[in-house]
Amino acid sequence: MFVATLSYTAPIEQVDALLLEHRAWLDDQYAKGVLLASGAKVPRTGGVVLAGGLDRAALDQVLAEDPFAKGGVARYDVVEFTATKTAECLADYREQPAS
Repeated sequence: MFVATLSYTAPIEQVDALLLEHRAWLDDQYAKGVLLASGAKVPRTGGVVLAGGLDRAALDQVLAEDPFAKGGVARYDVVEFTATKTAECLADYREQPAS
C-alpha cells in the first residue's frame, strides 16, 4: 500500500487551471481500483492519496499521468508501507500472515 503526498510547485492559479483534468484523472484511477482515498492538504498546499493493488513502478507510472504532474505544477513523494491492520473495508490490502 502507498501514501503519496502531492506538493504544489506553482502558484495556485496554475494549479486551479488543471483542477478539472486532475479530478477526471482521479475518477479514472478510482474506477481502475488504484486509489482508495484522496484529498487536499489543509492548508491547501497539495494533496494526499492512498493507493493499493499495484507495485511501486506501476504507481509511479500512474502518478506521472496526473495532469498536475504532467503540467509541472506539483510533485509527488511516495511512501510504501505494509498494512498489518486496517479497517474492515480495506481488508483486501492487509498483509496476510505467514502460514
